[in-house]
Amino acid sequence: MSFIQVIEFTTRRANELNALLDEWLEKTQGKRTATRGIQCRDRDHTDTYVQIVEFPSCEEAMANSDLPETAEVAGRLAELCDGPPTFRNLDVSRDMHM
Repeated sequence: MSFIQVIEFTTRRANELNALLDEWLEKTQGKRTATRGIQCRDRDHTDTYVQIVEFPSCEEAMANSDLPETAEVAGRLAELCDGPPTFRNLDVSRDMHM
């Protein structure tokens, strides 16, 4: 079953955060298990963002979290945020292509 993690965070340092995400993408090339990532900016809440990250399964998401590169970048990302992120861990129960 597919798995999606939704991460909501606030930051006034979006450019730095995006540069760090690009670094993570480079460092985890060929290792990461995430298959797709979408980052959205909330139009109604200044400096609020949501990331939607897709994985083949919950187990693959946990393997991705266990990568040393993920742990290192996660700590640095937290420093760029205005507070702790909110996580939602979701099993996909229906997938509709519209």
